[in-house]
Amino acid sequence: MRPTVKPFKTLLSNTLTATKDKASTVLQPYTLRLQQIVSYDGVSIPVTVIGRPEAEPVVLLHAFGMDARQFLPFVLSLLGQYCFYLPHFRGFGLAASTPSSKFNFIEQYADDLEVILTHICAEHQVESVDVAAISMGALVVWAHFNRYAHSEPQYTTATSSNSSANNQPSTTNSSKNHSKIKRYLNIDQSPIVHNQPDWQGGVFGDKQAQIFEQFSEVLQATLPYFEQQTITDFSHLPFKVKRQITQMETAFSLMSAGRLPSQLFIKSSSYLPDYKLAVYQHPTWQQKLKGLSAYLDLPYDYREALTHTQTPVTMLIGAQSQLYDPTWQRQVADILPNAEVVEIAESGHAIPLDAPIQFAQVLKRFLQAS
Repeated sequence: MRPTVKPFKTLLSNTLTATKDKASTVLQPYTLRLQQIVSYDGVSIPVTVIGRPEAEPVVLLHAFGMDARQFLPFVLSLLGQYCFYLPHFRGFGLAASTPSSKFNFIEQYADDLEVILTHICAEHQVESVDVAAISMGALVVWAHFNRYAHSEPQYTTATSSNSSANNQPSTTNSSKNHSKIKRYLNIDQSPIVHNQPDWQGGVFGDKQAQIFEQFSEVLQATLPYFEQQTITDFSHLPFKVKRQITQMETAFSLMSAGRLPSQLFIKSSSYLPDYKLAVYQHPTWQQKLKGLSAYLDLPYDYREALTHTQTPVTMLIGAQSQLYDPTWQRQVADILPNAEVVEIAESGHAIPLDAPIQFAQVLKRFLQAS
């Protein structure tokens, strides 16, 4: 009689299943997940999530024009202990097709952030979470502190029974600090954009007027197409206008970088010869121009939030930053009730690009200090 092979097949199948389950368990923290969190106005905000669902939650907020997933190289070694939430701000990253619906986009992002934090706190059953944010994302946090850290009413969830009928945020009343940010890592950003007589620590420092004028020229060249919505596809813009926009973006990126290798990388990655620019797809150009216009027209001054923000803040400063003078950033730390300063000597504004190893170390120390 022939020996039966069924037991062997069964054993093989069980072994393969067990191996697959084990591999799935091992790889679980490294598997990207995408959540859609419905904000206060019914718009879905895409949030990239990575890490074990039961791990401690952390929120990382990206810079202007960036993609939240650019944080991924810096969090992979921390996935055993933390679950990272990487929201994509309206108009950027995975939300490129959903631009901000308000001119004051920073305030809208701050409202989105409150909804996101509320969702995460409920999901993990915690009162607050650690947040790290860079550049524009950090300005959003200052706006959030100003809006929520001491206010009586606050947004809770866009899908609660009281708000779902009219897409309006529900509120709660309490006298305690409402901030859902447990500790905050501020990466090279001031709480004020425009220089003031009593504060010269705005963006670009003493070069602000000159650079803002250059931005205004680009906006004026673009407004006829942008405001009237006669052109929505970047490739259909006049060639001269496209070149103005991309040159402005490259110049801004080069100012953000403090080290020669970073600047060379920016130049090579942003180089667009004429034949490429002619068909170049730029999904974020409209949001960038809307945001730039708001930056020029609105004060964005959140210094009032500094004295009443009880959240511990770590000011991570690029000592060579051309966007926000380190001297004025240190003054921010002096005003805050609970702050410390960490400087990276050879880095400019774009610290993760200029000093990736040091940035990863600072992020790790920040998270493990709690």
